[in-house]
Amino acid sequence: MKIWISRHGQTNLNRDHLMQGRTDEPLNETGRRQARAARRAVEESLGEVPVFDAVYASPLDRAIETACILSGRPREEITIDPRITETDFGRYERRPYWALGPWMGLYWSCADYLPCPPTVEPLQSMRRRSASFLRDLEQAGEACGYDNVLVTCHGGITRTLIGYMENAPRGVVWRPRMKNCEIRVFESRGANRRFLRRILPATD
Repeated sequence: MKIWISRHGQTNLNRDHLMQGRTDEPLNETGRRQARAARRAVEESLGEVPVFDAVYASPLDRAIETACILSGRPREEITIDPRITETDFGRYERRPYWALGPWMGLYWSCADYLPCPPTVEPLQSMRRRSASFLRDLEQAGEACGYDNVLVTCHGGITRTLIGYMENAPRGVVWRPRMKNCEIRVFESRGANRRFLRRILPATD
């Protein structure tokens, strides 16, 4: 089974360099263009857009709309799973990057090595829910004979999803972070997982 992990398209909070987290901010027009460009990039890379046996998204609107555009499916066919929602940034939600303060600024640069600031979701929690989601997905894929599954979520939680798929020692791959509408494709066969390709939408 191939697992396609994608980050959502741009929102106004992304554009304005504000911490977004659990804030339910929709895509802006640039984000919608990015999602359409990502779908075209998949088609150019593979010769076609695969038919996804299942499509999963975070409960946040920006991830759901991106999943719809990438997969070509309506919202009612997207499976919503709260385990892949974005990191909870607590009191730092909607705060400008430049105003995070030294603790949060350093933490979000290398969270796999530093203690978590108060009110922010710990990395351990992100790893736990990512592993739970992907284990269940792998079991469902094996039981149902899935070939391709799309998972659309967020820049924070993708780091622990990718950490799981790459069997990273700390369960996280913090850098390089995924860009808006970037896709990383992995193959999962039993306990064996491997990275296949990275797909980026063409920029304007």
